This record gives sequence, structure tokens and C-alpha cells, in this order.
Amino acid sequence: MSKIYNEKTRVQMPALIHLTRLGYTYIGKLYHLGTEGQSQKTAGTSFDADTNILLYEFQKAFARLNPSKKDDWLAVFSDIKKELNDDDLGKQFYERLISVSPYKLIDFDNPNNNDYYCTAEFTCRNGEDEFRPDITLFINGLPLVFIEVKKTNNVGGMIAEANRMNNDRLPNKKFRRFINITQLMIFSNNMEYSALGGIVPIEGAFYCTGARKKAFFNCFREDNFTAQPIPTFNANYHYKPIDQEIEKEILTDFNCQVIKQSPEFQTNLDIYTPTNRILTSMCSPERLLFILKYGIAYVKSEREIDGKIEVTDQKHIMRYQQMFAALAIRDALENGKKSGIVWHTQGSGKTALSYYLTRILTDYFAKHNKVTKFYFIVDRLDLLEQAKQEFEARGLSINTANSKTELMEQFRTNQSQQGVTGKAEITVVNIQKVEEDQNKVQVKDYATN
Repeated sequence: MSKIYNEKTRVQMPALIHLTRLGYTYIGKLYHLGTEGQSQKTAGTSFDADTNILLYEFQKAFARLNPSKKDDWLAVFSDIKKELNDDDLGKQFYERLISVSPYKLIDFDNPNNNDYYCTAEFTCRNGEDEFRPDITLFINGLPLVFIEVKKTNNVGGMIAEANRMNNDRLPNKKFRRFINITQLMIFSNNMEYSALGGIVPIEGAFYCTGARKKAFFNCFREDNFTAQPIPTFNANYHYKPIDQEIEKEILTDFNCQVIKQSPEFQTNLDIYTPTNRILTSMCSPERLLFILKYGIAYVKSEREIDGKIEVTDQKHIMRYQQMFAALAIRDALENGKKSGIVWHTQGSGKTALSYYLTRILTDYFAKHNKVTKFYFIVDRLDLLEQAKQEFEARGLSINTANSKTELMEQFRTNQSQQGVTGKAEITVVNIQKVEEDQNKVQVKDYATN
């Protein structure tokens, strides 16, 4: 009996079943039936073999979200396939994913208006090269998340998994399409966090996004302001009951029926195992939509090396501290607060959080018919220059105020943007340029605040 308790039975199958408690529909095991054209599982779910996009599910959701343009789905799908081949870390595809015009691929405002699917061991194949994520998650037919699980105390811990990802998968150009479409990757060996020498994490649950060569594995710790053994979000989540027929189908598809009644399997099904906790925290629909829309940043930086300008582009994903700070700010605004403090440790990503907040708060206030203007105030000139570079690298248009008079004029103007590029803007200013002004700031009456 001990041979049946492995990575699949201890972590993978319980995690897949747990996802159905979060609202995911299990679509069965998918098989590639060749190297070209479309492939399908025995039950008939068709997918594009080049991208692993579920065709019927994509078409159905596209028609629902774009009723007046439903016949354009195939042209949009063809454009997506072309974009995923680009060597841009999936930037074009990501911009399409989060946009609402001319087509909407995901309804970020209404989580229940999307379709969520999961499967396991769905091969990503390009010619002779392939890899097989343990679990793949789809939104509206798009494979946006994959999860790798290991049994507890696996050889090498999570360092071995990071090495495999960074040495074998990310640098392989044959996998570019699959890395470009995947926005979130989660890795867990179902253990609590443990670090080598207190620095390098070797056990636990980690996450990252796509990278050109090397991805940084982030820890995730659920917000736990009550200091309870189980964080409030996990404890109070409205889990769906396990459908016994679906559970049977999953275990049958992966030849694990024998474990159904075992006490160990029932223990591993617990909603509070380390793997299941991170799935609830990051993959429950509302959380996942928040991360997808606001938690991804493309960072393009330049530096001079031996007299030559070297340009590097990276794809970053929001750290868990930044996510909870952003959610807390949004909740504070909902409760009528107009100011507050986020307390940071050194190197925790203050400027990055500020960038994410420009997007989050622009959308938040737009829903309240208010137009936003952002000011980032520093107390040293070197910080001003550093902040400018960080914001520019993330695609913001930067304004500055060279005098107190100029800054007050900016406050008084009722234009939301100074530039004409249409890019999101932020004004970076030194504290010495800010002073109390006796003249009340007034703007002309208009329908929007």
C-alpha cells in the first residue's frame, strides 16, 4: 500500500479536488493526439495544440462577453496565436487580456461572469520538446495558471524545482508560447516554510510569473491580522462541497481510485494544507482576477556597460505584502477614509506598490465618477531620480514640478493629464516644492469630479 502514496496521491489529486471547492470545473484529462492541428480528450473537449487554449470554451465565453462581435472570435484567436510567438514576455497578449476594448476576454468586474476550469498533466508541446505541469487552470478557455506540486520532503526541496524551471523551461525558446500565456505559476511541496540558513527558502509554497531566463520565487503568506492559527480569508471562504461524482472522475482519470477511502487521502483533502491554502489565497476567482489585472508589471530598464547601452525587460508579479496593502487601501476608501499610512520595511517595494496603486485607484475612482491625479513625494533629490527611473521603466509618463508655483498650478488645473500620449501619468516632486497655499484650489464645474 505504501507505493500508492506518492506526489500524485498525496498532493496533486487533493489539490485538484480542492480547486472544485473554489469553483473550478474539472474538464477531464486532455490528450495530445499528434503534433499538428487540434487535439482533444476522449470526451470531445477540443484545444489548440500550439497554445493549449480550449477552443469551445474560449468561443463560448467570447460570445457572452462580446455579444455584438461574437463572430470575431476566430480572428481574435488567430491574433492571440501570433502574439504568443513574440519575444516580448507575453506583453502584447497581457495587454489584450486586461483590456475591455475592442474585445473583452475576461470580465474583471463580475467574477461570476467567467468560466473557470482545471485539469492535470496537460502537456505543453512544441515539436519534440515538452513539459507537463501537474495542474493547469483556465479562465474562459485560456490557460493562465499552472501549478507544480511535490510530495513532502522531496529531494532537493523547492530549490530543485526552481532550478528545473530556470534551467530547463524558461530559457527554452520552444516553450515561449506557453510561458507567454501563463501569468501565474505556483510551486508547493505541501510543507510549511523552512529556509536554509534562515535565508534561502527550501520548503513551502511559492509563486512567480514568466521570465526570459530566471524567475524569482516569492513566498506567500495570507494576511492574518487576527493572529489566528488559520487566517480569516481561508477560514471564512465559502467553499463548495465536494461533488462525489467529480471526485470519482478525477481519481479514475489518474488511476487513483484505490486511495478514496484511505485516512491519509482524507487528511490530504483538508482545506488548510499548505498547498490548498495557497490555492485558496491566490486562485480563488476574485483574488486571481485581482492579481491578473493589477499584479503584473513589465519593467524595461537601461544601463551602460563598457560604453554600450544594455536594455533589459522583465515581467514582475506583485509581492503578497503589496497585494494586501493595496486591498487594505481599497477597503479603507470604501469605509470613507481619505488618508492613511502604509508602513514598509527597507527593500519591500515602495515604488513598485505605488505603480500598482496608480492602476488600482484609477479604476476604483472611475467607478465613483472621479478622475485621478497622482503625486509621488520624496525628501531627497537622489530618491526623486530613482523614483522617476522606476516609474518610467514600468511605462508611466513622468511629470515634475520645478517650483512651488508650478506645483500649485498643477493642483488647480482640471486636466487629469498634462501630456498628449495617453499614457498613465504620475508627478514626482521633492517635499521642498510643497507648501501650504492660502488660495483655495478650485476647478470648473463638470460632470466628473
